This record gives sequence, C-alpha cells and structure tokens, in this order.
Amino acid sequence: MYAVVEVQGKQYRAEKGAVLRVDSMEGEAGKALSIENVLLLSGDTVKVGSPYVKGAAVKAVIQDHVKGDKIIVFKYKSKKDYRRKQGHRQRYTLIKVEDIVGA
Repeated sequence: MYAVVEVQGKQYRAEKGAVLRVDSMEGEAGKALSIENVLLLSGDTVKVGSPYVKGAAVKAVIQDHVKGDKIIVFKYKSKKDYRRKQGHRQRYTLIKVEDIVGA
C-alpha cells in the first residue's frame, strides 16, 4: 500500500517504513506529524482525490534535519572582467512514514 502526498507544495510517494526527504519544516526530531493532503491512495483498489482523498492521512515522525550537497553558482561574462561565485546548500527534513490511514 502506498500513497501520494503533498507536503509544502511538492508531491512524494509514501510507503510504510519509507524515509522521505522534504523541504525544511519546523519541529524537533521525534515529533509526530499527520499529513492529510493525500492525492492518491493505492491498496486493493486505487482512490484518486479531487483534489484530496477524504478521510485519508499519513502518519509520520520527524527523524532529522540535514543539508543537501553544496552547489556552486558561477556567473561569467567573457572579456568584461565579470565573475561571481556563490555557493548554496539546501536544508531538508527527513521524515519516516509510520502508517497510512485510508477511508
């Protein structure tokens, strides 16, 4: 059984026991979450919401807050002595799916 959930405007496939890497969210490690924005629920039958499946929820727990890989943004214009170097590391939250509750 799996579900497609929407967390902060992005969609993720959630299965029981899976760890999802979502954009940074508030809360300390060990905090329980209930994600009620379930777009699709698949089990014996498939339920598609319009836009969300009524009565369905995904129970999850925040595991950790991590940073992604560093990316380098380098701007350059030839023959103009223009160079800009900037780095970025995206912050993520790891959440573990505990249970999928269907209607």
